[in-house]
Amino acid sequence: MDKSKIIEAIRLQLEKDLSILKEAALIAHEAATNEESKPENEYDTRALEASYIAGAQAKRAGDIEELLALYKYLDIKKFTANDAIASTALVRLEQHNKKLLVFVMSKGGGMNLKVDGQTVQVVTPSSPLGEALIGLKIDDTALVEVGGTTIEYDIISVE
Repeated sequence: MDKSKIIEAIRLQLEKDLSILKEAALIAHEAATNEESKPENEYDTRALEASYIAGAQAKRAGDIEELLALYKYLDIKKFTANDAIASTALVRLEQHNKKLLVFVMSKGGGMNLKVDGQTVQVVTPSSPLGEALIGLKIDDTALVEVGGTTIEYDIISVE
């Protein structure tokens, strides 16, 4: 699979998320500053709560803009059969005959995208699966602890 298609799909999703978030932040800001949001009594906290929401949404928008810059200037590494898994690796895993396609990134994990008809999961080294994968190679087994249970993922390929 062409990793540039994955990067483009991630960028498109981030741009969509950013657009929605900016609109929501604008609405929350308007709710916080609107004349009708003035407190009716000392216990009325609607405007204060709306300002907290607007602030959090603005921070998240900044985080997404930072991710977009990262993906815009990303140096995509070409992995060989002997290379250990690191950032920008596209890893094919198998767990009990179930196949999984994982794209390892330093930031911006948690997305699941459809690219060329396949689902690609973006993980970071701070996630349990990402942490288990970093440094491993083809034919190794990644062990992930989830709720007291160990899940084994066989590494089929690293691109």
